[in-house]
Amino acid sequence: MAKNEKLITGVDIGSHAVKICQLQKSGRTYKLLAVGSAAISPGAVEDGVLQEPEEVGRTISALLKNLRIKNTKIGISISGYSVIVKKINLEAMDDDSLAEYIKAEAEQYIPFDLNDVYLDFQKLPSKKEHSDRNDIMLVAAKKEVVNDYLDMLNEIKLKTVLVDVDGFALENIWETISEPMENVALVDIGASKMNINIISEGVSVLARDIVVGSEQLTMQLANTLDIDYAQAEKIKLGIVSAENFREDIEKIFNQTCTQWVLEIKKAIDLYLMNNPDKHLKYLVLSGGGSKVNGLKEYIEKETGLSVIAFNPFKKMVYDPKKFDENYLDSIAPEMAIAAGLAIRSASF
Repeated sequence: MAKNEKLITGVDIGSHAVKICQLQKSGRTYKLLAVGSAAISPGAVEDGVLQEPEEVGRTISALLKNLRIKNTKIGISISGYSVIVKKINLEAMDDDSLAEYIKAEAEQYIPFDLNDVYLDFQKLPSKKEHSDRNDIMLVAAKKEVVNDYLDMLNEIKLKTVLVDVDGFALENIWETISEPMENVALVDIGASKMNINIISEGVSVLARDIVVGSEQLTMQLANTLDIDYAQAEKIKLGIVSAENFREDIEKIFNQTCTQWVLEIKKAIDLYLMNNPDKHLKYLVLSGGGSKVNGLKEYIEKETGLSVIAFNPFKKMVYDPKKFDENYLDSIAPEMAIAAGLAIRSASF
């Protein structure tokens, strides 16, 4: 990438908040120019589907204005039921033949009508020098869902030059801060979804979205303890103490977080079954849900893996007069997807 090449603005639209990040290439790393988030109303985005485009559009416009971002070329990512990511293994063929094959045969891999989806694929690097087979990452996204986002962004005068998948955005930013060839599990827990992407020797080998998230925990706390949503959110994050409800809170935590951990363990077990000699070094946790009080320790106990918080700004440079280090550390895990989008070139 050229030193002065302009990058897109990363816009991560979740079901709880919009997160925006703007970066600039700085030598071999990046400089942080702007970062921030703004809450959206419950139900404005559900399971990755845009329900209230006008409200979400207003929120994005206001946040861009507050952050003083004028770059109108943006990238977004999608997840949930409307996206299928599948790794397939095919006979080695040139790019043109592969494109023709995918176009003709994709329906056997994708449980959607092909007329209703945008289809893309990527040939994964082969670990064998002269292999007669290739792993292909196949992605299908429902046109109706993608088009709703594009229409909303077009209405607020933004040019969407990239539509990515959450797991791949995480992978892209992870590559900028990690050691080469590490085997890790990237786990992003949002308000209503969890994304798992396992990276082995620099290649994504397993990617999946699960429709569970930290809002489950907030709602159960609010209903069981008969408190409002804001108070439940503070208890969930450990901001306020609730000793009087300790037993109830532990029960809710165990029931909900056990479900999350079971999904994580299923993905890890599948990976290890196919790669028994490539143990994971650690699990990298991101997303707003990663801040749930006690979750890191619980996942470590249940999986036997060391868990670290995803900090996409770890190797970036920034103006200390503009950004407080403690603030960046606190928001870093939930900004991982936005940062993963923001490292992409605007030269489309």
